[in-house]
Amino acid sequence: MTRIALTGRARLRLAAALACATALGPTLASADVEIEYWQYVFDARVKAMDTLIDAFEAENPGITVKQVTFPYADYQTRVVAAHAAGKGPDVVQLFYGWIDNFVDGGILQPLPGDAFPASAIEAEFFPIVGAMKRNEQYYALPTAVRTMALFYNKKLFAEAGVAEPPKTLDELVEVAKKTARHDNGGNLVQAGIALDIARQDHHWWRTILTAQYGGAPYSDDGTTVTYDSEAGLKALDYYLALQTQHKVGKEGFMDEGQAAFRAGLAAMVVDGTFRLASYGTIGSFEWGVAELPAAADGTRANYASYFANGIGASASGEELEAAKKFLAYISSPAAMELWQKEVGELPARKDVAMTEANLADPVFGPFIRALDYSQTTRFVDEAAQRQIAIDMVNRALLQGQSPADSVAEAAKAEQALLDRHFAK
Repeated sequence: MTRIALTGRARLRLAAALACATALGPTLASADVEIEYWQYVFDARVKAMDTLIDAFEAENPGITVKQVTFPYADYQTRVVAAHAAGKGPDVVQLFYGWIDNFVDGGILQPLPGDAFPASAIEAEFFPIVGAMKRNEQYYALPTAVRTMALFYNKKLFAEAGVAEPPKTLDELVEVAKKTARHDNGGNLVQAGIALDIARQDHHWWRTILTAQYGGAPYSDDGTTVTYDSEAGLKALDYYLALQTQHKVGKEGFMDEGQAAFRAGLAAMVVDGTFRLASYGTIGSFEWGVAELPAAADGTRANYASYFANGIGASASGEELEAAKKFLAYISSPAAMELWQKEVGELPARKDVAMTEANLADPVFGPFIRALDYSQTTRFVDEAAQRQIAIDMVNRALLQGQSPADSVAEAAKAEQALLDRHFAK
């Protein structure tokens, strides 16, 4: 497996962070200890973790960390199956929206308070890390956090005479009209904006557009669906109109929105920081990043998310002590700096992310500035809630159901899901 070389400065930072992390728990016995770290397959993430593991093992010759990866589509199933068989990982990665499933399923153990005091977590990390807290105990910590932004193709903008990315939702429509292309039969051959409700657009509709139209997707405690409202309907109308009225994008065009953008066949796409490493390999055109367009009244909104790392329920004894040290290490400032450089995601610690250099950076700046107005949706079953949004859009586009009726049906289905969860 390919390893990423560390500069001398980076290695010193990692060593310093490791020394701090090592102080968190008792000294391990001299016998070798092997622990397993599990995450899903994403090339930049796997390579970055290889680098962190190399540095960690160099400073802890008695500990070996084995990285185990699975395809994203199979990841949750493999974690659950391994736990049921009593062979779960010692440190495991999870999407923040899976936390209830992992806690309720007994896959995670609470973070030990001696190594991860709640007061330190809440002082040093962005508030969105609170989504990892259940019954006054934290269960996981992120290395990085994500927000959304508008990626745009500078080549297609220049060809269409567009000087700068849109600043408002209305301007986005106009820019998309200028950059979309159709063949003689009216078929879309170049999207003004890639549309993909199954990827990131469900967050754009639910959390971002709904807020920009004056509403909220859920009650403050997360128990009640509230997007069956004027704001939620306006948000859906805006999203659907990009395809049905303005004809600047199409669900399923090039199969995936990010694939259309990478191929140079979409002028814009709403996507997250996690895509930076992938888009960074594009050589056929130059792309830029801008904050998501504001509403007509200037309202900005964004969605923040993250993958976190927790300690597996089966870790005990020397494996638990090694897991504590490793989790502390991959949550350290130096690890976050490396993760930002190699993966493109934002540091989860406030002082590491909110630097002058980061805020002024043309790529990272728009994402980091969005942290000031981002919301984190508390999913109880992220996959099921995502599917409800997909079905809502498909009913309107493919079955001719009115947007109002489709929103109402989605809200009813999701409320039933929430009720079942919170009744436990």
